[in-house]
Amino acid sequence: MSTPRILATCGGWADTSWGDVAFGPLLHHALDLTGVEGRPRVVFINTAGGDQRIDEGRELAAAMASGVDAVHLRLYGRTVVDFREVLQSADLVWTGGGSVVNLLALWRAHGLDTALRDAWRSGVLLAGTSAGALCWHEGGPTSGFGEVRTIDDGLGFIPGSLGVHYDSQAERRPALRRAVDAGILPGGFGLDEGTAVLYEGDRAVDFVTERAGGRVHRVDAHVPDEPVPTRLL
Repeated sequence: MSTPRILATCGGWADTSWGDVAFGPLLHHALDLTGVEGRPRVVFINTAGGDQRIDEGRELAAAMASGVDAVHLRLYGRTVVDFREVLQSADLVWTGGGSVVNLLALWRAHGLDTALRDAWRSGVLLAGTSAGALCWHEGGPTSGFGEVRTIDDGLGFIPGSLGVHYDSQAERRPALRRAVDAGILPGGFGLDEGTAVLYEGDRAVDFVTERAGGRVHRVDAHVPDEPVPTRLL
C-alpha cells in the first residue's frame, strides 16, 4: 500500500478568456502526482461552496479539456448512497474552497469524513484549495463566520495547522500567529496565493508554487515565520 498523501494548495484553477475555468499548474501537478497514464479519475467535492451546479459545469468542461474523467460528489441534494464506492474508484479527490465551517459540519453529519480517511489510507491522493486545504489539518484561520476566526476542530489527517491566502488577506496571518503562539494550535504552514505543500503521511515533503515569488512559510510558536525552499512549477 502506498503512503497516504495530501496536496494542500492555495490555487488550482486558472481563468480562461471565455469566462470559464481551466486546470491551472497546481491542479495539473496533482494529476501528475497520481502517476496515472491515460485518463485519471477525479472526484470533485464542492461542499464548502454549497455544491453550486454552475461551478460543476465549468469544472467538468475543464476536466474534459484536460483529458480527465471527473464526477462531483454532492451533499446538497445528495444522490450517492455509498461514498466509499465513489472515492475508492478515484485517483484524485479535489476539494474546493468556501466555508470550512460548513464543510466540516456536513462531512461529519453524513460520514464523508470517515470515507475520505479510508480512501486516503488506501492510496487515493487527497488535494484541494483554501477551505479544501485547511480541512485536512488540525485548524487554522477561516472567514467562514463572516469574520476571520481560528478553528481548532479540523479533520486532523495532518497533525499541524495551515493558513491560506497568507499574502492576500491581511487578517489571516496574525490570526494564525496568535493561535500558534498561544498554544491553541500546533505549528504548521502559511500558503501564499498559488503555492502548495505536499504531505506523505504526516510529513511535509515538498513545497511548490505556480507563480514566481510565491512562498510557503513555516509557522512555529514564538519565532518569526520562515520561508521554506519552494519549487516553481
